[in-house]
Amino acid sequence: MGKLVDAMRARFQTRNAPKTARGQFNALMRKEKGNTAKVAERLGVSRRTVQRYVKGERKIANSKPEILDRLQKEAAKDHQPRVTARAQKEAQQRGMTIETRARFGFTADAGSTDDPRMRRLTEEVPDHLIPQVFDALRAGDEDELNRLLGQGLAEEYFRTPGTDAERLDVEFTDIDYVELDLR
Repeated sequence: MGKLVDAMRARFQTRNAPKTARGQFNALMRKEKGNTAKVAERLGVSRRTVQRYVKGERKIANSKPEILDRLQKEAAKDHQPRVTARAQKEAQQRGMTIETRARFGFTADAGSTDDPRMRRLTEEVPDHLIPQVFDALRAGDEDELNRLLGQGLAEEYFRTPGTDAERLDVEFTDIDYVELDLR
């Protein structure tokens, strides 16, 4: 996964998701209660292939990289859903902060200082973005998390209502570190 997904999982989940392909496959099989057809559909392989994985006739670790990527994403989606839901509820009640050191650039009017540069920021994530942030976490969508958290940092730090800065498009890239926490 990426830095943002990893940071959120580190903060809001109590156990790590399985790391090995076999562990991820077993977690997916448990989630689908042993239904090989459902697992095959989620992985984009045939039911017979899943049956071979179950019987040990084929090692899942030797599968194509795209199947292993899909397996990792599918297993991560189902990892600790109640813990994630509880964390989301708490974040919506208390609020959430992000601390990061990253490169920020702007799309702004000519003559402004829009060159990207490293900044260290600690800001609150706007309350209206928290449900979308947790949806992106569940999907394991690093790009969407980057967009949402970048939008939140732009709203809280860079955009000043009633000025030209209100229309800034902020690019959130080259993340050195990121930490998320509850207020």
